[in-house]
Amino acid sequence: MKLTLAQISPKLKKISLDEFETYFKSVDKESDLVFFPELALNGYMLKDAVFEDAYTLDEINKFAEFSKSYDLIFGAVLKEENKFFNSAFYCSGGQILKVHKKTTLPNYGLFQEARFFFKGGEVKSFETKFGRAFIVICEELYNAHIIAKIADEKPDMVIVISNSPSRGFEDDGLLIQKQWESLLCSTALLSGANVVFVNRVGFEDGLGFWGGSCVVNAKAQIIKRAKLFEEENLTLSIDKKLSDTQKYLLREY
Repeated sequence: MKLTLAQISPKLKKISLDEFETYFKSVDKESDLVFFPELALNGYMLKDAVFEDAYTLDEINKFAEFSKSYDLIFGAVLKEENKFFNSAFYCSGGQILKVHKKTTLPNYGLFQEARFFFKGGEVKSFETKFGRAFIVICEELYNAHIIAKIADEKPDMVIVISNSPSRGFEDDGLLIQKQWESLLCSTALLSGANVVFVNRVGFEDGLGFWGGSCVVNAKAQIIKRAKLFEEENLTLSIDKKLSDTQKYLLREY
């Protein structure tokens, strides 16, 4: 199974279908799944622009048409009636297969999501043609209850899309990267799943994003990382699905 992690620098606006299509020009055409970051269609520091730049489900359905060649995951602001959600979309065969609305909304320091977004509801895994998947949006992976749910459901793949800003610069690297990779490896080890982490890069209002997208296997090994601070399409192949017995044996070694 071939994956492409599109570590992009989203624009701080509601992008068009044509603009989104330009991202695919350098994507490996033999990819089975293509992943984009959290709020890839909007940018992060939207503030009041959330109310103008949100997408309806009908609009998102048009973006889903890009998934006719490969399964596609991306983040965007979804408007339902008068509510706005930080959402992730899993699309396959030209249609939306799964909508996940972020349930853990940070509202401290530089984060103000709870001011502009409504909280999502139930979090659970779902079936794809590549096995059972579980979607997590950024801060949700800092929630111990969600990690416990992932460990209990034991999906084949955990998809983590993020807009993680750069912070904690140290002599031996970024503290935030170390923290994230600890969470990703713990999630992989507890669930026996392949964990895909897609983070953005670029700047918005002086806020920088570090990238470092990566894939972690069920043995909690980071098998490939994207560059820091640079746009990159990271392409690699992984095992499609592990049996329950294989997952058990991986934890024994």
